[in-house]
Amino acid sequence: MAFSKRCILRKPCKTADTDRCNSLCPHYIAIHGYNGDGGRVEAANIPKDYRLLTLATSPACAEQATAYETIDRYAATFARQFEADGGRIKSLYLYSVEPGTGKTTTACALINEWIIVHYIGSIRRGLRPIDRPAYFLDVNAWQSDYNEFNRAKVPEYIAEPAAARYYNAQQAAMYAPFAVLDDVGVRECTEAFRADLHRIVNHRVTNGLPTVYTSNVPLAKLNEVFREPTPRLVDRMRDMCVTITFEGGSKRGMRGLTK
Repeated sequence: MAFSKRCILRKPCKTADTDRCNSLCPHYIAIHGYNGDGGRVEAANIPKDYRLLTLATSPACAEQATAYETIDRYAATFARQFEADGGRIKSLYLYSVEPGTGKTTTACALINEWIIVHYIGSIRRGLRPIDRPAYFLDVNAWQSDYNEFNRAKVPEYIAEPAAARYYNAQQAAMYAPFAVLDDVGVRECTEAFRADLHRIVNHRVTNGLPTVYTSNVPLAKLNEVFREPTPRLVDRMRDMCVTITFEGGSKRGMRGLTK
């Protein structure tokens, strides 16, 4: 396997597949770390199975071809992050009735595309790429951490790390220039957890930070999650967000079974 297949910079890189393409490449280290488990991809909290995905290599590309026409055009707007008057980069709401249709796969590919554009764009402009240009928040895992440190009689050695992970993730998801909020349609949760999720979304919407949401709840019904008497937050999300519907049923367990 060519070493370049281990790096998301492989397509724009001029030294890919040459003898200069190896684990000592400073750009590879900046993106993936010394052992392929660090760098900006690790800081973005991208799940390990998705860390090498781009839109071109996403298995959902063929399965959701119509959706990807819009998604490709959306990714082309990422260069605006360097343009003061380049126009706002909107958000995406990836929705499907069924789970397992490629929403998370696509969202992770979009995070990688953002990291690529940010890293190369910064270098070309003589800027230092920021250490965490994007962040992936698995809302279900985040809620599990919340539950873990809020249960009665939880030992401190369990509760304290869970609380630290929870609040670190909250801060990262609030302030990253680009973020994915995966499975944002949580239903059964406490008012305190709901308020924390609301705070993340509200901060990002208010500050115009592009966000990719994935959900099995239609955007029009998302206030069932936030439960505002007047759905102001969902209304603001709708103004800044393009909804893309993923069709079909779950593909989990099916990919890779055929050539």
